[in-house]
Amino acid sequence: MRSEMLAPTNKALLLAAMATVFLLAACDRQGEAVCDTPSRQPVPRFLSLEYNEINARNGPGEDHRILWTWYARGMPVEVIAETSDWRRVRGPDGAAGWVHKRGLIGTQAVMRVKPGQVALLAEPREGARVVAWLNPKAVATLETAEGDWRKVKAGGRKGWVKASEVWGAGGPTPCRPREH
Repeated sequence: MRSEMLAPTNKALLLAAMATVFLLAACDRQGEAVCDTPSRQPVPRFLSLEYNEINARNGPGEDHRILWTWYARGMPVEVIAETSDWRRVRGPDGAAGWVHKRGLIGTQAVMRVKPGQVALLAEPREGARVVAWLNPKAVATLETAEGDWRKVKAGGRKGWVKASEVWGAGGPTPCRPREH
Protein backbone atom coordinates (compact mmCIF):
# COMPACT_ATOMS: atom_id res chain seq x y z
CA MET A 1 0.00 0.00 0.00
CA ARG A 2 1.21 3.42 -0.73
CA SER A 3 0.20 6.48 1.24
CA GLU A 4 -1.37 9.25 -0.71
CA MET A 5 -1.41 12.91 0.12
CA LEU A 6 -4.83 14.32 0.69
CA ALA A 7 -6.10 16.90 -1.75
CA PRO A 8 -6.60 20.36 -0.19
CA THR A 9 -10.40 19.92 -0.02
CA ASN A 10 -9.99 16.53 1.65
CA LYS A 11 -7.54 18.07 4.16
CA ALA A 12 -10.07 20.76 5.01
CA LEU A 13 -12.79 18.14 5.51
CA LEU A 14 -10.48 16.04 7.66
CA LEU A 15 -9.52 19.05 9.80
CA ALA A 16 -13.18 20.00 10.19
CA ALA A 17 -14.06 16.45 11.22
CA MET A 18 -11.18 16.36 13.72
CA ALA A 19 -12.28 19.71 15.18
CA THR A 20 -15.83 18.41 15.55
CA VAL A 21 -14.59 15.28 17.35
CA PHE A 22 -12.45 17.49 19.62
CA LEU A 23 -15.40 19.73 20.45
CA LEU A 24 -17.68 16.77 21.11
CA ALA A 25 -15.06 15.29 23.42
CA ALA A 26 -15.30 18.49 25.48
CA CYS A 27 -19.07 18.08 25.84
CA ASP A 28 -21.08 15.88 28.13
CA ARG A 29 -23.73 13.35 27.14
CA GLN A 30 -26.41 15.95 26.57
CA GLY A 31 -24.20 17.92 24.21
CA GLU A 32 -23.75 20.76 26.67
CA ALA A 33 -20.36 22.24 27.36
CA VAL A 34 -18.50 20.80 30.34
CA CYS A 35 -17.30 23.69 32.43
CA ASP A 36 -13.93 24.24 34.03
CA THR A 37 -15.43 24.31 37.53
CA PRO A 38 -15.13 21.73 40.32
CA SER A 39 -18.72 20.54 39.67
CA ARG A 40 -18.28 20.74 35.86
CA GLN A 41 -21.44 22.91 35.88
CA PRO A 42 -21.75 26.56 34.82
CA VAL A 43 -21.18 29.34 37.34
CA PRO A 44 -23.36 31.28 37.84
CA ARG A 45 -26.36 28.92 37.90
CA PHE A 46 -29.52 28.53 39.95
CA LEU A 47 -30.18 25.72 42.43
CA SER A 48 -32.55 25.36 45.39
CA LEU A 49 -32.09 24.80 49.12
CA GLU A 50 -32.69 21.13 49.89
CA TYR A 51 -33.45 21.36 53.61
CA ASN A 52 -35.60 23.49 55.91
CA GLU A 53 -32.50 24.78 57.69
CA ILE A 54 -29.29 25.74 55.85
CA ASN A 55 -26.36 27.63 57.36
CA ALA A 56 -24.61 30.28 55.27
CA ARG A 57 -20.97 30.70 56.28
CA ASN A 58 -18.38 33.39 55.61
CA GLY A 59 -16.02 30.87 53.97
CA PRO A 60 -15.98 27.39 52.42
CA GLY A 61 -15.66 25.09 55.44
CA GLU A 62 -17.24 24.00 58.74
CA ASP A 63 -14.55 26.03 60.54
CA HIS A 64 -15.92 29.30 59.12
CA ARG A 65 -18.36 31.41 61.09
CA ILE A 66 -22.10 31.03 60.41
CA LEU A 67 -23.40 34.32 59.03
CA TRP A 68 -27.09 33.36 59.08
CA THR A 69 -29.43 30.41 58.67
CA TRP A 70 -31.97 30.11 55.88
CA TYR A 71 -35.26 28.44 56.87
CA ALA A 72 -36.69 28.06 53.41
CA ARG A 73 -36.59 24.62 51.80
CA GLY A 74 -36.92 24.94 48.01
CA MET A 75 -35.87 28.61 47.89
CA PRO A 76 -33.83 29.42 44.77
CA VAL A 77 -30.23 30.51 45.21
CA GLU A 78 -27.65 31.52 42.64
CA VAL A 79 -24.29 29.72 42.73
CA ILE A 80 -21.68 32.43 42.14
CA ALA A 81 -18.49 30.50 43.05
CA GLU A 82 -17.56 27.01 44.15
CA THR A 83 -14.95 24.67 45.53
CA SER A 84 -15.15 20.88 45.32
CA ASP A 85 -17.51 20.67 48.33
CA TRP A 86 -18.79 24.22 48.91
CA ARG A 87 -20.88 26.65 46.90
CA ARG A 88 -20.93 30.42 47.37
CA VAL A 89 -24.56 31.29 46.82
CA ARG A 90 -26.56 34.48 46.61
CA GLY A 91 -30.09 34.57 47.91
CA PRO A 92 -33.01 36.58 46.55
CA ASP A 93 -32.08 39.52 48.80
CA GLY A 94 -28.58 39.65 47.29
CA ALA A 95 -26.77 38.39 50.40
CA ALA A 96 -24.08 35.80 49.69
CA GLY A 97 -22.60 33.04 51.83
CA TRP A 98 -20.98 29.63 51.54
CA VAL A 99 -23.17 26.50 51.74
CA HIS A 100 -22.08 22.86 51.62
CA LYS A 101 -23.11 21.22 48.34
CA ARG A 102 -25.17 18.60 50.20
CA GLY A 103 -27.58 21.40 51.20
CA LEU A 104 -28.43 22.20 47.58
CA ILE A 105 -30.57 20.41 45.04
CA GLY A 106 -30.76 20.77 41.26
CA THR A 107 -34.51 21.47 41.25
CA GLN A 108 -35.02 24.86 39.68
CA ALA A 109 -37.37 27.18 41.47
CA VAL A 110 -38.43 30.80 41.31
CA MET A 111 -39.50 33.22 44.02
CA ARG A 112 -41.72 36.28 43.93
CA VAL A 113 -39.50 38.97 45.49
CA LYS A 114 -41.40 42.05 44.35
CA PRO A 115 -44.22 43.46 46.48
CA GLY A 116 -47.74 42.41 45.56
CA GLN A 117 -49.09 39.33 43.86
CA VAL A 118 -48.37 38.38 40.27
CA ALA A 119 -50.82 36.56 38.02
CA LEU A 120 -50.05 33.09 36.71
CA LEU A 121 -51.51 32.91 33.23
CA ALA A 122 -52.97 30.03 31.22
CA GLU A 123 -50.74 30.88 28.24
CA PRO A 124 -47.38 32.66 27.80
CA ARG A 125 -48.85 35.93 26.55
CA GLU A 126 -50.14 39.20 27.95
CA GLY A 127 -53.89 39.20 28.46
CA ALA A 128 -54.21 35.41 28.88
CA ARG A 129 -56.66 34.04 31.43
CA VAL A 130 -55.44 34.20 35.06
CA VAL A 131 -55.29 30.71 36.62
CA ALA A 132 -53.72 31.59 40.00
CA TRP A 133 -51.81 34.26 41.89
CA LEU A 134 -48.25 34.05 43.21
CA ASN A 135 -47.87 35.89 46.53
CA PRO A 136 -44.79 37.86 47.63
CA LYS A 137 -42.03 35.55 48.96
CA ALA A 138 -43.83 32.51 47.50
CA VAL A 139 -41.65 29.82 45.91
CA ALA A 140 -42.73 27.94 42.78
CA THR A 141 -41.11 25.09 40.86
CA LEU A 142 -39.81 26.14 37.45
CA GLU A 143 -41.16 23.74 34.82
CA THR A 144 -40.08 25.27 31.52
CA ALA A 145 -39.02 28.48 29.82
CA GLU A 146 -40.29 29.98 26.59
CA GLY A 147 -38.61 33.23 25.65
CA ASP A 148 -39.25 35.75 28.47
CA TRP A 149 -41.94 33.52 29.99
CA ARG A 150 -41.61 30.86 32.69
CA LYS A 151 -44.09 28.06 33.35
CA VAL A 152 -44.21 27.45 37.09
CA LYS A 153 -46.07 25.22 39.53
CA ALA A 154 -47.12 26.35 43.00
CA GLY A 155 -49.75 24.96 45.34
CA GLY A 156 -50.83 22.40 42.74
CA ARG A 157 -51.53 25.12 40.14
CA LYS A 158 -49.53 25.70 36.97
CA GLY A 159 -49.26 28.91 35.02
CA TRP A 160 -47.05 31.26 33.04
CA VAL A 161 -45.31 34.32 34.43
CA LYS A 162 -42.87 36.83 32.95
CA ALA A 163 -39.30 36.00 33.99
CA SER A 164 -38.86 39.59 35.18
CA GLU A 165 -41.61 39.05 37.79
CA VAL A 166 -39.80 36.26 39.66
CA TRP A 167 -36.27 35.65 40.91
CA GLY A 168 -34.34 32.51 39.98
CA ALA A 169 -35.67 32.41 36.44
CA GLY A 170 -32.47 33.33 34.69
CA GLY A 171 -31.78 31.80 31.33
CA PRO A 172 -28.97 29.37 30.60
CA THR A 173 -25.59 30.62 31.73
CA PRO A 174 -22.46 29.94 29.72
CA CYS A 175 -19.43 28.32 31.29
CA ARG A 176 -17.05 30.80 32.80
CA PRO A 177 -13.39 30.14 33.60
CA ARG A 178 -12.64 28.95 37.11
CA GLU A 179 -11.45 31.69 39.46
CA HIS A 180 -8.07 30.90 41.04
